[in-house]
Amino acid sequence: MTSHTQHPITAPPAAPIRETTGHLLLRGWCIFVLAGGLAGTGWLMVLGTVGTGVAVFGSALLSLVLWIVLRPPVQWRRLPWFAVGYVVLATLSLSWSHWLGASALTLAVLVSTTVLGFFVAAVLTWREIVRALASALKWILVLSLVFELWVSLIWQGPILPQFVRPDGGVEDPIVLWSRDNLFDGGRIQGLFGNSNALAYVALLGMVVFAIRFAARAPRRVLLVGWFALALFLFVRAGSATAYLAAAMTAVVLVTVLLMRTTRRPGERTRFYVLYAVVAIGGLAGLWYARDAIFAILGRSSDLTGRESIWAAVAARASERPLWGWGFSSPWVPTEPAFDRWIVDHGQTVMQAHNMWLDVFLQLGAIGVAVMALTYLAFIWRSWFFAIDRPRWDLVADRPYSPLTLLPTLVAAQLLVQGLAESTPLLNWGWMLLVLLAFKIKQAPLVGRGPTEQRLVGEQGERLTTP
Repeated sequence: MTSHTQHPITAPPAAPIRETTGHLLLRGWCIFVLAGGLAGTGWLMVLGTVGTGVAVFGSALLSLVLWIVLRPPVQWRRLPWFAVGYVVLATLSLSWSHWLGASALTLAVLVSTTVLGFFVAAVLTWREIVRALASALKWILVLSLVFELWVSLIWQGPILPQFVRPDGGVEDPIVLWSRDNLFDGGRIQGLFGNSNALAYVALLGMVVFAIRFAARAPRRVLLVGWFALALFLFVRAGSATAYLAAAMTAVVLVTVLLMRTTRRPGERTRFYVLYAVVAIGGLAGLWYARDAIFAILGRSSDLTGRESIWAAVAARASERPLWGWGFSSPWVPTEPAFDRWIVDHGQTVMQAHNMWLDVFLQLGAIGVAVMALTYLAFIWRSWFFAIDRPRWDLVADRPYSPLTLLPTLVAAQLLVQGLAESTPLLNWGWMLLVLLAFKIKQAPLVGRGPTEQRLVGEQGERLTTP
């Protein structure tokens, strides 16, 4: 005979665990910080130099205050020390800088970007970082498309920075914020005023949206739509170097997935030998066939005049090869040493269009060594973060997390971008480098450790599994 008991064997029903309002606001602020870093030159186009400075330094100051108030768990001995060393070296260069004003200004931007990257890594978990980065990318990509639509349908013509209509034409389209090319098949520039910048952010968006899709995030159908938007903007930006970065990212992705199929340590050795042979052969083929490749991509073999820029930078850097001329990323065009030094399309060039040459010019061989160690440490940790199966006890068959692919794919993109651009030294390139390097050292396993064992952005889910 059935009877009721006063001693149930299960816990009484309760409402699911949800995020606090404070944490929702914190994640919203982190999304704004990431979107601000991704926007890059878009700030200059909208607000000008002064407004951009207020936005960058204000964001860093508020984030620092939040960090002090929240006091998230941080293992201070596990910092990305080579990245910190680069910031310290840039600071020390104030004592020998040939352009002190430019060094002080751009150093403040570098320190602010570093603080913002560390802050986001400290207050968010791995799942929240990927989710926040996806949200920031959605804002930047959709605003770029809306801006181009507005220029074509409402403004109806090219537009200069800070919403100025060119009178009587312009000497060179390079000065335009948008060239009104959305419906005529030309290259579009989005919020950035630069097609290359738009292409790289769109490529990053495709990577992040694909990772979110593989991680079975909510509303996966919408993620397909966001991926399609990023792909559309990537193609319409028409950046040759971004195409190469996309190819390298795909190669790294396939490589990681193949490495994950290994079951014995010896199998990895054979893969590494095969990869080395393919890499050497591929690089040699790219070098000897560069004329044909760039002709297919619609670019000259000297990457649209970059070789002349590299020659001028290398000649000047060789005059002070050990410590360089002083930090300045980007080059401040109002500084007399940079003003009209290298001119392209009638405009003063603000970067060396090669990350390594830029560091060599500013901080010499010492700076190149520190930056190389920074990237080597990041690539090393991100590689094994991606290919090693998560394990912290005797269980050796836990599934891989798609989230662990993000650092190594970002590293591949930044390395290729750094061959033709200096932008990995600032904006979102440097922010993501320090953010991901810091997070890997703080939480080498997704969902494990003091910085991960708390609520995540998904409603009521706890980080108890990878």
